[in-house]
Amino acid sequence: MTQPQGALLVGSVNYDDAETTIRTAADMLGDRLRRIPDGEVGKRFHWIMFQPDVIGQAEGIERIGDEPIPFPAGIDARGLRIGEGVDAAEIQLPPLGYAAAAIESYAVFTRLRAEGAVPARVRFQVSLPTPLAVISSFFRGDDRAAIEPVYTAAILRELDEILAVIPHEDLAVQWDVASEMGIIERAAGYGAVMEAWWPGDPFDGLVARLASLVDAVPADVEVGVHLCYGDAGEKHFFEPTDAANLVRYANAVVAASARPLTWLHLPVPIAHDDEAYFAPLADLTPVEELYLGLVHREDGAEGAARRIAAAASYLTAFGVATECGIGRAPAGSTEGILRTHAEVAAAW
Repeated sequence: MTQPQGALLVGSVNYDDAETTIRTAADMLGDRLRRIPDGEVGKRFHWIMFQPDVIGQAEGIERIGDEPIPFPAGIDARGLRIGEGVDAAEIQLPPLGYAAAAIESYAVFTRLRAEGAVPARVRFQVSLPTPLAVISSFFRGDDRAAIEPVYTAAILRELDEILAVIPHEDLAVQWDVASEMGIIERAAGYGAVMEAWWPGDPFDGLVARLASLVDAVPADVEVGVHLCYGDAGEKHFFEPTDAANLVRYANAVVAASARPLTWLHLPVPIAHDDEAYFAPLADLTPVEELYLGLVHREDGAEGAARRIAAAASYLTAFGVATECGIGRAPAGSTEGILRTHAEVAAAW
């Protein structure tokens, strides 16, 4: 059986702080990792769910409903709308929180590296949501098209701040891409069919949007794409029968981007250790590093080995990951999940 080389931590890790995440990842997977995230601790634990509380502070943005919708970590889960008569182009969004978190965690990363706890060759990974994820999740109707350039500019300001503070040779940026797959699959995600809001072929718009985000990362900074089918309660919003649409989208984005991807991550649902799921990977455009999200908490190294064997019929080289972040995995399961990565993947 082909043994995968290398591992990727998709982003979230179920620890309380960045130092624990970075120390543990480096200790358990150091020679298998080329980059380490901070675990998306604090408000980012629930991915983008904290963004309405941030965006809702802007003048011209209103929360939908009179009463907060309580969500863990003190988050108000109510949606957003543009106020009546407000010109969206005039809305000034506050800092979104991603740059501040990255800069704070990078200081921890560099301290641990100076102490020898983190290998010198490893980069600091920052995972960012695509604007489409936030817009499609929290806005409705015509507000989506109106707010898209405003929020896109805001997330790119966050990226620029990160690029200005973190040395490029230390940095790796990952774009988290979930809602896009929902639109491609015409999925009924969280109560509503996921739909595009721009004219023309939705697929073409999705490709152009993600390619522009890839190209926003300078050539001397690593850039990765994590394709995803969601992770609410460890459940997907759509269960793919094979990797065909993942491959189609990834190939189109690679072709449309001016710079190369450093890595690509593709999810593998736990139900699929069949070769039919992996067969489309034979047509995947090569990237520098490919990671398959075939590690699952429920069946550990044994289940991962079955999926590795099926994938090896169509790929000669790949690394391993979980299908999504492990931040919402049950408490106490994190080290076991990390250990599975180490058991099935070789070091670089």
